[in-house]
Amino acid sequence: MTDYFDELETRNQAERESSLFSRLPGFLSEALDTVEGLKPWLGDIDAGAINSREALSALPVLRKPELMRMQAQNPPFGGFASAAALRGNRVFMSPGPVWEPQGLGADPWQAARALFAAGIRAGDKVHNCFSYHMTPGAFVLDEGARALGCLVFPAGVGNTEAQVDAAAALRPDVYTGTPDYLKTILDLAAEAGKDVSSIKRALVSGGALFPSLREEYRQRGVNVLQAYATADIGVIAYESADDTGQPNPGMIVNENLIVEIVRPGTGTPVADGEVGEIVVTALNPAYPLIRFGTGDMSAVLEGPSPCGRTGTRIKGWMGRADQRTKVKGMFVDPKQVAGVLERHSDLAKARLVVFRKASEDAMLLEVEPVGQEQPDAEAIAKSLSDITKLRGEIVVRPSGSLPNDGKVISDERDYEA
Repeated sequence: MTDYFDELETRNQAERESSLFSRLPGFLSEALDTVEGLKPWLGDIDAGAINSREALSALPVLRKPELMRMQAQNPPFGGFASAAALRGNRVFMSPGPVWEPQGLGADPWQAARALFAAGIRAGDKVHNCFSYHMTPGAFVLDEGARALGCLVFPAGVGNTEAQVDAAAALRPDVYTGTPDYLKTILDLAAEAGKDVSSIKRALVSGGALFPSLREEYRQRGVNVLQAYATADIGVIAYESADDTGQPNPGMIVNENLIVEIVRPGTGTPVADGEVGEIVVTALNPAYPLIRFGTGDMSAVLEGPSPCGRTGTRIKGWMGRADQRTKVKGMFVDPKQVAGVLERHSDLAKARLVVFRKASEDAMLLEVEPVGQEQPDAEAIAKSLSDITKLRGEIVVRPSGSLPNDGKVISDERDYEA
């Protein structure tokens, strides 16, 4: 698949850098004038001088805890949303809670480019299985696919039998959603004798696409690529494929974004190839996040992609700089585990284990009782579901048996398998 979305993808990297950093000072100056929360955060800076990676790296990194604090003090957006984005538009609430406004215009999260790289074209029918409930995940791909000229079925999450019936009738070309839910659809369709073989391509996000699962999909006739996206920024990077549909190494950073890899907990950029936290500056006038720390880890790969796109490549998602982790496309935070403890006074300690079960993400909450208390596992499971919006098993361990390693969330998924 050597076609390109536009000429920006194949321009010289020096030209790309020059364009980004020649636009940044003017963008930053306007944002400081129109977005009230930016100046108190960045301080008294000279926007005209922020014209290089070195100058940008001197600004503070805005991470989720700081953004959540500012949103709580100045609800709902902490002063970071442009007034233009709040008229005739959408607003979303992600776990945390974190509030995000939709950007302006068609394809505000820049998803069309990633869809195109996955071989999806105008006229394709897209079965979109991201959640349309509260969070922006479904709209990221929905807006991008429609901007590309696709017909979108807003399937959302769950009600799988109806989804299979719909796919058998509509005959979609493309699946978009979390990596493992496609298997749920394909398996149920096979059991029910329903033909969903029209699905030949998929763009997935919101979770890890394990190599074994990608290969299973290939054997079932579906070429699957993945995009790395966040609710705050949109599509940050995406995979491309060779002419046989096999993925090329790494993920290509999207246009109109400045991506840095920094030492976790700091704002200091690391050398190319060294693993660090992904920090993004998005030239998005609706929601101008400057040096936004995603909390995700990656590293820069040397050289351009074999597909001919010249943008910076990253290795893809390589874990979290904190203990927040994605389960079935939803972030689970240590604060949520603490929330379970707060609801149950007979619990002394808890540790959430994330693992794979039958090719799907699963959770196990290990808890220790206070003294000789006998915790109610069913009530704890309900609290876990209420707080995380995900189901998990509960195991009560003897007092003092959980590891004393500071981990509240232990991600035990094998990302190489």
